[in-house]
Amino acid sequence: MRKYMEALRARGELLEVTREVDPKHELAAVTSAAQRRFGKAILFHHVKGTGLPVLTNIYGSRARLAEILGIGPDDFCRKWNELNTVAESRDAPLRPAATTPELVDCKVSDLPLITYSERDAAPYFTSAMFLAHEPETGVRNLSFHRSMYVSDRELRCRLAPRHHLTLYHEKAERMGRPLDAAMLIGPPPTAFLTAASPLPYEADELEVAAKLAGEAIEMRPCKHIDMMVPATTEIVIEGRFLPNVRRDEGPFGEFMGYYTPVGQNAVFEVLGVTRRTDAIFHSILCGGPEEVLTLELSVAANIFQRINAVLPGIVDVTCHPFVLHPVVKIRQQYEGHARQVLLAVFGAEPTWAKVCTVVDEDVDIYDMDDVMWAVLTRSRPDKDVLIIPDTPSFYRDPHKDHWSRMGIDATVPFDRRTEFERKRVPGADSVDLSRYLSDVR
Repeated sequence: MRKYMEALRARGELLEVTREVDPKHELAAVTSAAQRRFGKAILFHHVKGTGLPVLTNIYGSRARLAEILGIGPDDFCRKWNELNTVAESRDAPLRPAATTPELVDCKVSDLPLITYSERDAAPYFTSAMFLAHEPETGVRNLSFHRSMYVSDRELRCRLAPRHHLTLYHEKAERMGRPLDAAMLIGPPPTAFLTAASPLPYEADELEVAAKLAGEAIEMRPCKHIDMMVPATTEIVIEGRFLPNVRRDEGPFGEFMGYYTPVGQNAVFEVLGVTRRTDAIFHSILCGGPEEVLTLELSVAANIFQRINAVLPGIVDVTCHPFVLHPVVKIRQQYEGHARQVLLAVFGAEPTWAKVCTVVDEDVDIYDMDDVMWAVLTRSRPDKDVLIIPDTPSFYRDPHKDHWSRMGIDATVPFDRRTEFERKRVPGADSVDLSRYLSDVR
């Protein structure tokens, strides 16, 4: 992570805050404002109550996430699908580290304890990804779960239904034992991507991270649990999920823009913390681009992979302007093609696809203005809008606020395609305005 941070610094894409900031609300406020205005990574050098600097928004743009994989920013779904398909053939194993960074022991309370939103119950760890082994097969899983600070010995974690770590925890409980896990803060960048990606249950996500990086990930042993972790990880919190124990967690201001209420959630017993002597703490502002964009990319990649396997003409998928709205670009093959795509999306993504819009290949699906232009000029609300009532579209919805789905066919009529050719001004996309306007640089 720090290697990529230095690359951003070298090309002027790292903002550095040298004045002291308070981890309660002030750090989050500066992060939010800077993300909206600049979109760059931010490094806070002096955070009250800790000696560690805080890095945020390092993965907060589509271009930076694509750069990690060596692809273009608009080619994420197809290339991610190809990379996962060929991952098994890449010679990039995990291996013990020949040398490791110098490590020191510390307490949880020595780390930056950041409170983000006004009504958050306590400081939260938002960027830590949990590394755990499937209790029977030993397969490694990486996943993000918010963790509320209680004490140096206890964190309380929201494990969402159907997530692999949740299934691991439940299986360990049935076996009558705790589930060991390591919280990784600042691991290699490809681990960040695989932790958020819809990989199969049987996939070893740390091995996939190494294969996506195209080189081995060097590993070191933990001190308190029988587990290996990436050696370059900035901070590792070792512990275990206690079986059959649930305690109050929340409220917390999460990615949907609302507070989740207090709930009975998993208890993580902290056994020890190790960090690099010069550790950098990674923080994610929930609801900001570093969280939401990663979720959108993983959902889009999952939809692309599944519908591309059963239908022709799928060009690209994104989620815009929010994860609950997949937008699919197609190359129309026959009348009714878009309607089939809509139904396929709802079948492929039962959790996130609340509204889906399908457009032709001449529409920029990364520009919501262009998508809405297609909706307004190419669809009839009485014919081209599909409403599916009384169907859940979000996994955490006890009041059924999301129990309906809407599909919008914003493609041109298949038998009248020539009538919908978009006008084009030759040279408008490439003209150098500085040759014509003296105040343009």
